[in-house]
Amino acid sequence: MSVLTRNPNVIKWVEEMHALTKPDKVVWIDGGNAQLTALKEEALASGEISLLNQDKLPGCVYHRTAVNDVARVEDRTFICTNTQEEAGPTNNWCDPKEMYDKLIPMFDGVMKGRTMYVIPYSMGPIGSPLAKVGVELTDSIYVVLNMDIMTRIGVKAFENLGDTSNDFVRGLHSKADIDQEKRYIVHFPQDNTIWSINSGYGGNVLLGKKCFALRIASYQGWKEGWMAEHMLILGIEKPGGETVYVTAAFPSACGKTNLAMLIPPEGYQKKGYKVWTVGDDIAWLKKGPDGRLYAINPENGFFGVAPGTNEKSNYNALESTKKNTIFTNVALNNDDKTVWWEGLDKNPPINAVEWKGAKVNGPEFKAKGENLAHPNSRFTAPAKNCPCISKEFDNPNGVPISAMIFGGRRAKTAPLVYQAFDWRHGVFVGSIMASETTAAAIGAVGVVRRDPMAMLPFCGYNMADYWEHWFKMGEELGEKAPKIFNVNWFRTDDDGKFIWPGYGDNMRVLDWIIERAVGNAEAIETAIGYEPKPEDINIEGLESEGVTVDVVKNLLDVDPALWKDDASNIREFYKKFGDKLPKELENQLNWLEDRL
Repeated sequence: MSVLTRNPNVIKWVEEMHALTKPDKVVWIDGGNAQLTALKEEALASGEISLLNQDKLPGCVYHRTAVNDVARVEDRTFICTNTQEEAGPTNNWCDPKEMYDKLIPMFDGVMKGRTMYVIPYSMGPIGSPLAKVGVELTDSIYVVLNMDIMTRIGVKAFENLGDTSNDFVRGLHSKADIDQEKRYIVHFPQDNTIWSINSGYGGNVLLGKKCFALRIASYQGWKEGWMAEHMLILGIEKPGGETVYVTAAFPSACGKTNLAMLIPPEGYQKKGYKVWTVGDDIAWLKKGPDGRLYAINPENGFFGVAPGTNEKSNYNALESTKKNTIFTNVALNNDDKTVWWEGLDKNPPINAVEWKGAKVNGPEFKAKGENLAHPNSRFTAPAKNCPCISKEFDNPNGVPISAMIFGGRRAKTAPLVYQAFDWRHGVFVGSIMASETTAAAIGAVGVVRRDPMAMLPFCGYNMADYWEHWFKMGEELGEKAPKIFNVNWFRTDDDGKFIWPGYGDNMRVLDWIIERAVGNAEAIETAIGYEPKPEDINIEGLESEGVTVDVVKNLLDVDPALWKDDASNIREFYKKFGDKLPKELENQLNWLEDRL
């Protein structure tokens, strides 16, 4: 067994987990091409993955998970802190000792007859002062191949850790029997530890992703004075060559990936505007030497939802999947071994294999109302494949953030865009983020679901403490704090149709945001924040779609009656946090009601 580090803390922990799980063999992942190619060949031989058309999709492979294992399992995801109050009312909590007592017998001997792969990985560029190290132990080659795309793996990952540090996240994963009744994804923030068992689905087993990069990292950031946020990072290059960077947080189904890889409208392109992707999902933010807030993307790839991704909705994401990508639970075109999913185009393959493995006639199968690809089917693609990847992607110091954007899906309440009065008001705006349920979600339509900062499922500690941490960060940044905005692309007319065209045209709103962030744009004060004058949103070229200045005026309208209703809904949501709710949030809510 070739050990890749002299760090005694890593070696001791790996030995302890080896003694617990009892694998037949241990392989340390060095990150080299020879080893990864051999593992890929092994997975192809065993049927764990299959090869796609190497002329059309070079380096791409296909994987199918168990039918009972296709998504993150919130009800099986735990935060285990010493007290329940530390985990807060929005997390599933269990006493750490009780959870270890439950899981240790499940992990005892679980890797007998299997190989344990030791994956050292860096979240963030190697050598970055914002990066962190993790080690994941797994019995799945699929996990190794995904982690190679999603993080920086191998010997180099230990560079940031050094030979003595104990500051690494310990991740233990076993597929076990893929038994959904015994599936657990468990975080021990105070031990820097994640244990995952009985799943093979990426969101539950790629422990660098939501588990480390948000749940554990948010806790680390709280203790160490930085932030781990569920935010994309975007650079907007202006005609003179200056690039302004923003982060943005959206709940699911609100166009986050589309915004991260936005293509500006033709008029903007002709003027010389460009958009650069630094990250599509997660941002780690820290105060830099110049006092500004800097962000890195801790990830190295995209773990994207396939259905709905097409040339129109997200050309850059689709291009990212054309080589060296792992496709999971999509449909196969059996004629040429390419992939298909709902929303890719209107031509389902006739000779198809649907995501569960059955051979079907695609159009006939669709006519019965069935899905060829699972609605949560995925692609794991290297970020470097993205045509608009930023040249700052690997910058160890990150990029300076001028604006932070929150967004949700509201039919009538939230206007197209508004700016918070100041940082403290901005934290309030983030804390009340919400979306209304659509027909795609199970249950009633139009129900308001609060998802503060889009972090509700991902905050690794009490959300009341999390908001307090936001206030503290603002105090520390002072006048250099980014400006905070809220957007809503989803206002509808009386027939339920979207009024704003969205997609690339969201650039028109970003344009006002970045000009406002650097002090070049005017605004009107309203009861909820600063808004652009309707004529300050550039609608050149949108007249043919029926977007006029009057339409923009309607999109910016603030209805006091709707907001008063919303305020009482917010008050109800805040009650969950009892006495721990920061006083400042209560004050902000009172002031909002007064202004209304």
